[in-house]
Amino acid sequence: MEKLPKIALPIIIIFIVLIVLFSKSAITIDSGQAGVLYKTFDGGVVTDEPAMGEGFHIVAPWNKVFVYEVRQQEIFENMQVLSSNGLEIKLEASAWFQPDFSNLGKLHQEKGQNYVSRVLQPAIRSAARSVVGRYTPEQLYSSKRDVIQEEIFEETKKIVEKQFVQLNEILVRDVTLPNTIKDAIERKLKQEQESLEYEFRLITADKEAQKVRIEAQGKADANRILSASLTDKILQDKGIEATLKLAESPNSKVVIIGSGKDGMPIILGNN
Repeated sequence: MEKLPKIALPIIIIFIVLIVLFSKSAITIDSGQAGVLYKTFDGGVVTDEPAMGEGFHIVAPWNKVFVYEVRQQEIFENMQVLSSNGLEIKLEASAWFQPDFSNLGKLHQEKGQNYVSRVLQPAIRSAARSVVGRYTPEQLYSSKRDVIQEEIFEETKKIVEKQFVQLNEILVRDVTLPNTIKDAIERKLKQEQESLEYEFRLITADKEAQKVRIEAQGKADANRILSASLTDKILQDKGIEATLKLAESPNSKVVIIGSGKDGMPIILGNN
């Protein structure tokens, strides 16, 4: 070092300082991320400007950049909540979310990088307790899962959208009841199904019986009308028509006119 020119040492020092400053000033933000700028000597967190987007940025070395994941993320929640009649229900759900990009500075300033545990998770748990408490275990087990999923989503969204968090979806993945309650509900559902099947068979049998009665009544009415219309004169005319047709037949027969009942002809064939 003693052999270096006097001007070389200051240049080396300045060069080293510049390298250090540049390394602290150069910020690269990866895909799916954004940065919040903190100005140490000028008001702290920048909230009135858009967040720093992807790519390479130069900032003053005394300032800081806080990087956030801004793509959609997912968290899982396993909760124990109470139904409307006070029974403990285990609920497994997940949430799709992302920070509100346009308010990322405010989110950092008011909630910080731990906003998921400070804002989102408590909101989901509160909404789940409120919604599940409106329903019985039977409703939760059978037909209401989609309904409670939508209601939990809507209630959670109302809370977090004021906290600069964008909630995209709530998915109820599983509802677990106590085994005794679950078995009782399954027995009840099975009995209801069997009852519905029995009622269906009764209705079908009743409709079939009505159909038979209607057909029988129709035949009886037709016979009664026919009997009422068959007078002696009509019968004689019909007998004469039949005699004429038989007389025209090539088969051998003997026709005795006026020897039958009520004067009807008697026809004797060759058989």
